[in-house]
Amino acid sequence: MPITPPDGWTLQRRREIGTRIREARLWANLTQEGLRDASGVDRATIQRIEAGTTDPRLSWLLRIADALDVPLADLVR
Repeated sequence: MPITPPDGWTLQRRREIGTRIREARLWANLTQEGLRDASGVDRATIQRIEAGTTDPRLSWLLRIADALDVPLADLVR
């Protein structure tokens, strides 16, 4: 069964979430490496999430939100 590419709405939402994560990370004065250390999520994965090029797993989002000390809802609103 072929996988269909995400539609425009999905890609836009993914980018918005990535932007919110990047803004929260910068507000917390963390580099991507610092967020990796605090969250346990691989730096390359953080980079892809921030760029909106990957579908972030819920477990990654939960760990990132916890490391940034922000509610998950603020990142995905």
